[in-house]
Amino acid sequence: MTRSARLLALIQTLRRHRHPVTGDALASGLGISLRTLYRDIATLQSQGAQIDGAPGQGYMLREGFVLPPLMFTLEEIEALVLGSRWVNSREDPSLASAARDALAKIGAVLPPHLRHELDTTTLMVGRSDAPGLDRDVMALLRKAIRSEHKVQIQYRDLQDSVTDRIVWPFALGFFDQVQVLVAWCELRGTHRHFRADRIEQAQVLEERSPRRRTVLIRDWRQQQGLPATDGI
Repeated sequence: MTRSARLLALIQTLRRHRHPVTGDALASGLGISLRTLYRDIATLQSQGAQIDGAPGQGYMLREGFVLPPLMFTLEEIEALVLGSRWVNSREDPSLASAARDALAKIGAVLPPHLRHELDTTTLMVGRSDAPGLDRDVMALLRKAIRSEHKVQIQYRDLQDSVTDRIVWPFALGFFDQVQVLVAWCELRGTHRHFRADRIEQAQVLEERSPRRRTVLIRDWRQQQGLPATDGI
């Protein structure tokens, strides 16, 4: 790995974390010595990167730092294209259109040789055979999650019983065969998972969820025994 590639990898690693990361963890992840890590951090700081921290305390990149040119490795481009094609394979035209637009924006600022890789990547995704979804309902749920509003849903369970519920949605899970809404259910007084194809009606309410989305996700992770992450 060249030094410039190593510096870029260090920035990317710091970007993935919202809390200080120890020098040992950074050096181990990059496959370099602590001495080299400290030297690379000093170089980035001298070039304007706002990296807070010190040996023994951990390091964190302040929000707002932007790399001047938009550059990707070939594997990063493949990951972007594959992710976009996976979204396109779902029956959600709004997300599919957003994925295509995002790739177009990225392609517009890439140098020619990388734009060629973006256009000719041969990683493919098969069509999904998941149950059909109500596109309007899915768009409504995503909007409610972003705005942190309550939603009233009519839900048909596996026994074909239909109930009206008020939920506080905070996540959508995308699986090969099904999509799942994760929410706090006022009827049950706990977190519940709702298959999106079984939500027959949905309406966003004016009332906001009493708890923030990040808190709901944190509590749900604890309930499910899932490790905490920096991402959400």
